[in-house]
Amino acid sequence: MSSVQSQQEQLSQSDPSPSPNSCSSFELIDMDAGSLYEPVSPHWFYCKIIDSKETWIPFNSEDSQQLEEAYSSGKGCNGRVVPTDGGRYDVHLGERMRYAVYWDELASEVRRCTWFYKGDKDNKYVPYSESFSQVLEPSFLFQRSEKKEKNPEKNFTDLFQDKLETKIIFFLISFIGEPLQIDHLVFVVHGIGPACDLRFRSIVQCVNDFRSVSLNLLQTHFKKAQENQQIGRVEFLPVNWHSPLHSTGVDVDLQRITLPSINRLRHFTNDTILDVFFYNSPTYCQTIVDTVASEMNRIYTLFLQRNPDFKGGVSIAGHSLGSLILFDILTNQKDSLGDIDSEKDSLNIVMDQGDTPTLEEDLKKLQLSEFFDIFEKEKVDKEALALCTDRDLQEIGIPLGPRKKILNYFSTRKNSMGIKRPAPQPASGANIPKESEFCSSSNTRNGDYLDVGIGQVSVKYPRLIYKPEIFFAFGSPIGMFLTVRGLKRIDPNYRFPTCKGFFNIYHPFDPVAYRIEPMVVPGVEFEPMLIPHHKGRKRMHLELREGLTRMSMDLKNNLLGSLRMAWKSFTRAPYPALQASETPEETEAEPESTSEKPSDVNTEETSVAVKEEVLPINVGMLNGGQRIDYVLQEKPIESFNEYLFALQSHLCYWESEDTVLLVLKEIYQTQGIFLDQPLQ
Repeated sequence: MSSVQSQQEQLSQSDPSPSPNSCSSFELIDMDAGSLYEPVSPHWFYCKIIDSKETWIPFNSEDSQQLEEAYSSGKGCNGRVVPTDGGRYDVHLGERMRYAVYWDELASEVRRCTWFYKGDKDNKYVPYSESFSQVLEPSFLFQRSEKKEKNPEKNFTDLFQDKLETKIIFFLISFIGEPLQIDHLVFVVHGIGPACDLRFRSIVQCVNDFRSVSLNLLQTHFKKAQENQQIGRVEFLPVNWHSPLHSTGVDVDLQRITLPSINRLRHFTNDTILDVFFYNSPTYCQTIVDTVASEMNRIYTLFLQRNPDFKGGVSIAGHSLGSLILFDILTNQKDSLGDIDSEKDSLNIVMDQGDTPTLEEDLKKLQLSEFFDIFEKEKVDKEALALCTDRDLQEIGIPLGPRKKILNYFSTRKNSMGIKRPAPQPASGANIPKESEFCSSSNTRNGDYLDVGIGQVSVKYPRLIYKPEIFFAFGSPIGMFLTVRGLKRIDPNYRFPTCKGFFNIYHPFDPVAYRIEPMVVPGVEFEPMLIPHHKGRKRMHLELREGLTRMSMDLKNNLLGSLRMAWKSFTRAPYPALQASETPEETEAEPESTSEKPSDVNTEETSVAVKEEVLPINVGMLNGGQRIDYVLQEKPIESFNEYLFALQSHLCYWESEDTVLLVLKEIYQTQGIFLDQPLQ
């Protein structure tokens, strides 16, 4: 006992001394003195700094068992590396440290834990160091045997004090692990700023939530497929571009010109909102797209090295500005052939010209109608005339004065419409159309609009080393940016060169989100697709709202019908005898007229019903012919005040079961696997 006590005194200098709160468990269970003692089974924990405090978090049961087996193998811990957390972290046993694999993160300490003490400031249990725990176990056994000999009838309620004597046993809580099989890989790109939600968490933490929701939904909505071992899980990996951008020294330059007043607000603006302006700058836009593409390529290569048996597909997801970055990168990809035309590379977005005047009307406007026959004879239309020079017009016989009028008129129109002559592609291979460049319209099927570039700044877009299957955009401003770039319409035949699917997912109160489908079908008004609730029905307040709408519509229709019947009776009152002498033709005509009137009354109701039904709306090939815009159902509390929950709505996607379920459903449909029960 003396040796044990001496060891304990030495270790007490570095570890807290045992207290009445000391235990090796999350649960306290009394045992009588006659109970048999069983040694505590170790469990592995790692330390995380949360809110400037150390928090010890247990590994899941599979990872802890794997670490214990490696520790007990007898091969030595030095140099032993054990992958944990689905392969996203490596534990170096010799160092007792945990390192992130795919992103930069501070390493965290790891412990093999058996004995714990409760902190003074909170109720969280903190593990003793491994060396101190090795002393506690034999010391506890010695004191247990000593006290049992003195008073065998007494219960043990404390470890080292005489007031209470009890045995506290460590019962380990089981933590569910992740399936080893990975069916699909999804890269997630964040928006502006380093924080991604209202709790100011990083993209890594938010994607962790997204992944956790995904694992839970797989167990509840893909249960049959899991039981049949058809599926494993979907891996979501974050992509960070904010840190590399702000490590270029731009923050120092901004600080020199930033005003000293309202310092916190200005710092927030420089760190978040200015990211939008950085992306519209050719210099920093190049940094951003290079970072995003190179990070996705690097992580994908590393993922394949660590998962050589992976045969699944890859998809990408972007939140807020991150979705616009991915949209521009996908737009400027090449297919696997590598030798496609620049016309197929560039996004065939069309600028709607409305009622475009004809060449004859333009000449009439310039009071030059007499020259229309000359242009018609030379087969010069408006597009050809826009490319003509002064010498060309002189050669076909147009006098000097009219030539100057025509050239000045079309030069002004070219500048206002952003049309220039097609420029040859640079030798570097960067076929990125500038905002003012005019792309060839040889593939244009509708002569009423022109194909133009998507208005990105002039940068060289890197190529991804894989073909994404689906692109998910959360709270995306893509539609707004395309419109601000001067683009009004997307060619229905356009599709990403290397990506088949595109889903624009948003919350109805999200102030940053915009629709895409109206740019493909500008002449038709229709609602976005309503994302089903993950529990299989609409939210109750939405059903109540629709029920009240239908009820008011029925009351309105019944009221109008009653008024019509009253008016009909009033107008027929002077001729009651005519009812008995109606001709067969009149008798047959009456049901027809009455049957038409209710249809008139129910026109609005019918239109509402038709609107609710899924009509065959052609929204182009951007999502393979499927719908593009998908809207979430707001929560009941959110419907009370749209403005109050606007900011929260933009950051709600990370923990939204409805969003995650839509992503899983679309991913697994590509593999022929469907939900256990289709949601409505």
